[in-house]
Amino acid sequence: MTTYLILFAVVFGINLLPAFGPPTWSIIVLFGLNSDLPLASIVLTGALAAALGRFTLAHGFRLLSNYVSQKTRRNLAAVRAAFLARKRHGIAGLALFAVSPVPSAQLFAAVGLAGVPLAAFTFAFFAGRLVSYTIYAGSAELIAHSSIGEAFSDSLTSPLGIGLQIVLLAALIAFARIDWEKIFGPAPEYRETPETRKDDRAG
Repeated sequence: MTTYLILFAVVFGINLLPAFGPPTWSIIVLFGLNSDLPLASIVLTGALAAALGRFTLAHGFRLLSNYVSQKTRRNLAAVRAAFLARKRHGIAGLALFAVSPVPSAQLFAAVGLAGVPLAAFTFAFFAGRLVSYTIYAGSAELIAHSSIGEAFSDSLTSPLGIGLQIVLLAALIAFARIDWEKIFGPAPEYRETPETRKDDRAG
């Protein structure tokens, strides 16, 4: 049980980081090689911890959205309304993204900022990670000696790894600054109606 708790805590902590965390798959491989845990339980524990970590990260950014400017709130509301109008396509896109090795922290941060419902995103991420972690864990012995050490160092010190994280962080900042209301139109709660115009004139 202690090994499961350590695995869960390490993966959960890594997925709380908005940037510069080592790849979770390397932790899965490490536990696969150095513990007696069944492969299925390692994958399930890792995927659950990763999903809960990303969910918590997104929820933290959702709380942060309460402290942004009114203009930013209107823009984020426009993104949320646009996503909800195309929800099926958004979830399908995230499911494909979740299987890929591309960092997902900034995506969850953006989802949290926009106030998009997190349950479906988190489930799609969990399902995708079940697939990808199974692949990584199943091939642990083939990749361990050639890449697991490099994965840790590259994610923290390589110019490409650092550059990718910086670009993604910049994209997150840009996401909050883009005039989404102009692109998608105002969210329903911000649309003018004859009643709201009358109230404005009365005020």
